[in-house]
Amino acid sequence: MAKPGKKRVRAASGAEARSRNEEPGEGGVDEAVTFIAEQVGALRKLAERHKLDVLHYLLGMTKLEADEHLRLRSKRKLS
Repeated sequence: MAKPGKKRVRAASGAEARSRNEEPGEGGVDEAVTFIAEQVGALRKLAERHKLDVLHYLLGMTKLEADEHLRLRSKRKLS
C-alpha cells in the first residue's frame, strides 16, 4: 500500500524506457552490440599478442556472443 502523500510511479513502456536509458546521439541495441564486437575483436588481438591466454579466450567468447546476438536480431528482422 502506498504511503500517504506519495504517488506511485508507473513503469514505463518499452519504448519510453529505452529512450531514457540511451544517451543523446547513441544508436540502438544493434549499434551498441556492433561497437562492442569491434572493440572486443581489437582487445582480443592485443591479448593474443601478449600471450594473455585466459583474456584471449574470454574476449573470444564475448565476440561470439555479440556476433550471435546480431545474427539472431537480423534473422528476426527478416521474418
